[in-house]
Amino acid sequence: MERQVFCQSPGRHWRTGRESPDYAANIHRPALTPYATRVRLSVIVITKNEEAAIGRCLASVTWADELIVVDSGSTDRTCDIARERGARVEITPDWPGFGAQKNRALDLATGDWVLSIDADEWVDDALRVAIRQAIVAPGEHSAFEVSRLSSYCGRYIRHSGWWPDLIVRLFKRGNARFSPALAHETLETTGSVGRIGGTLMHESFLDFEDVIDKMDRYSTLSARMLHERGRRAGLGTAVVHGLWAFIRTYFLRAGFLDGRQGFMLAVSNAEGAYYRYVKLWLLIERERAQP
Repeated sequence: MERQVFCQSPGRHWRTGRESPDYAANIHRPALTPYATRVRLSVIVITKNEEAAIGRCLASVTWADELIVVDSGSTDRTCDIARERGARVEITPDWPGFGAQKNRALDLATGDWVLSIDADEWVDDALRVAIRQAIVAPGEHSAFEVSRLSSYCGRYIRHSGWWPDLIVRLFKRGNARFSPALAHETLETTGSVGRIGGTLMHESFLDFEDVIDKMDRYSTLSARMLHERGRRAGLGTAVVHGLWAFIRTYFLRAGFLDGRQGFMLAVSNAEGAYYRYVKLWLLIERERAQP
């Protein structure tokens, strides 16, 4: 449930919603140039059972030159909807983890630039314009980070460490790969990283059932990753991490300004951290019990 954020980065004023001068100054704003069709953009998405979201996602990037969807065995209409939106759909028989699956999608891309988005994300109009300008006149940059605005149970979260959620998603093909992580993968880039305007919208959690489901799945994957790295934990470790996650989200990152959802988010972050280390502890105990 915890996510990587860039708290040190200036952002929008919490009351007015306007960008601070420092934040605005850091955004890459090339001179307006007609979109050059010779600069091709590929959009990559990985999916599984995303029929409720994939249509909106792909509709926001239909202006791209290539849409690639790599699916890991959906049992709903995800693949059909993606094909209807003009995407090339490839189905994989296994699930190697988020990082490795995204690299599979990246390997299929043929564009000069690549935009990686998740099925529950979509590009707003300002970001669309910023992307088109950036790939035509990138300057010294080979990748760009964007601001992502995420919703939690019906409310867009502008505090709690969720805004501005700066993430690198646009990059020149051949200059980046995803880390081979089961979860919480990162994009490893070479060269200079700039920043562009606009917003990547993200419907992170539809309802509380979604929160609980993702909390369980991601804490399991995270515990496995920690175990593979040789990390150790006990029940006390789980309690401390859970308590710290609540304090950091609700107080240090001003989650109380996000209303009731801010409190719910802080609690679910605490639970996610607690479950992650409890599951790690149980993995260690199971390993010790083996003859």
